[in-house]
Amino acid sequence: MPVEPRDLEKALKAAFPEMRYLEIMDTSSGCGSSYAVIIVNPTFEGKMTLARHRWVNELLKEEIAQMHAFSQKTYTPKEWEAIKAKNAAAEAARKAEASV
Repeated sequence: MPVEPRDLEKALKAAFPEMRYLEIMDTSSGCGSSYAVIIVNPTFEGKMTLARHRWVNELLKEEIAQMHAFSQKTYTPKEWEAIKAKNAAAEAARKAEASV
C-alpha cells in the first residue's frame, strides 16, 4: 500500500507540534513510493543533523518501511531563515545579471 502525503503530515505534526514549516514532495511521480521532506522545527536546536534524521526516521519508521526512498532536510528556524535569505540574494543577483 503506498504512503500518502497526509499520513506523513499527520505523523510529523503530531510529533512536532511546534513545527514552523513542513514541505512534503512525492518524488515518485505520484505512486507514493518515494518522498522528500523539509522540516523546520525549533526542537532541532542543539541537535546534529544525524540526530535529527534518526529522530525523524524513528517517528516515521512504519511509513518509511513501505517506501522505496525517503530523504529529509531538517532545520531550525534560524537555519531556515538563513537559507531563505541566501536564496533570495542569489535570485536577486540572477535578475540583476539578466537585466544587464
